[in-house]
Amino acid sequence: MVLIDKIELPDFPLFLAPMEDVSDPPFRAVCKDNGADFMYTEFISSEGLIRDAIKSRHKLDIFDYERPIGIQIFGGDEDSLALAAKIVDVTNPDLLDINFGCPVKKVACRGAGAGVLKDIDLMVRLTSAVVKATRLPVTVKTRLGWDDNSLNIEEVAERLQDCGIKALAIHGRTRSQMYKGEADWSLIAKVKNNPRIKIPIIGNGDIDSPQKAVEYKNRYGVDGIMIGRAAIGYPWIFREIKHFVAKGELLPSPSLEERVAVSKKHLRKSVEWKGPIVGINEMRRHYANYLKGLPNIKEFRNRLVTIKEMEEVEYVLDEIKKHYEGIEIARSPIELIDYHEKCPV
Repeated sequence: MVLIDKIELPDFPLFLAPMEDVSDPPFRAVCKDNGADFMYTEFISSEGLIRDAIKSRHKLDIFDYERPIGIQIFGGDEDSLALAAKIVDVTNPDLLDINFGCPVKKVACRGAGAGVLKDIDLMVRLTSAVVKATRLPVTVKTRLGWDDNSLNIEEVAERLQDCGIKALAIHGRTRSQMYKGEADWSLIAKVKNNPRIKIPIIGNGDIDSPQKAVEYKNRYGVDGIMIGRAAIGYPWIFREIKHFVAKGELLPSPSLEERVAVSKKHLRKSVEWKGPIVGINEMRRHYANYLKGLPNIKEFRNRLVTIKEMEEVEYVLDEIKKHYEGIEIARSPIELIDYHEKCPV
């Protein structure tokens, strides 16, 4: 069992990463169904919460079936982060997470997200302000450093633990790398193996298969792993990893019937939470991944991204199920898209 403060998680828990414009309640629902042990909201601007911005407040929505769940906030001002933490408190998540890892310019170059990696003293002050402002357990998600000349994650981990955080998730890249190149987990392992570190260390970056999850579990010794891009359009990755950890064998790829069923559930949840227009429009980016591997799917996909009524979308999905009945979908490598390119902050 892994403990984050008083939150009990199974051995080697699987976390769904917070992803802007991706990990909303509809997406979290299908990931929870398929084995995610812990999930986070999209990251929320502290300034937006204080201004009562509609989009920021909307992201605070959490549901009992999602628990345990954390709300993630970001910002570069101590007072604003502390006030945002008090606002989050009222919504009663299981924990509050601080984003010190987002690399996009709109965040990092304004002194928030990964931008804070350039000033560890500021990171400590921001974290301390949040810990003091909330009754919730506080965790942090960050990166190895700003660039290859400032790989300061070992110092960061010790100092944030001293501030009172209850777990640390580390993405194995610097801010300068964005999502390019291979994630380096060796520094994550150094943090985990530091005798001073007593809190759970969660590894993140490039986990795109059950085999890699188990390999990294054994090689780097982390307490759990966080999965982001590999879950987009493929929430089954959580159950596949769990099965491989337990049995040492791969599950079959999800059937077409299951792909259609999950697409429908995601669609219905999207419409329920966002309304029919936005809900249908924002689902369009998911179909290509849900239906990946089907031959000559382009015509059906083109219809799915132009239809404006939920019932019609479901009808086309049923057509796809009937048209491809009996066709086995080959297992294909999960594409680790740069979701910020498709879903900008």
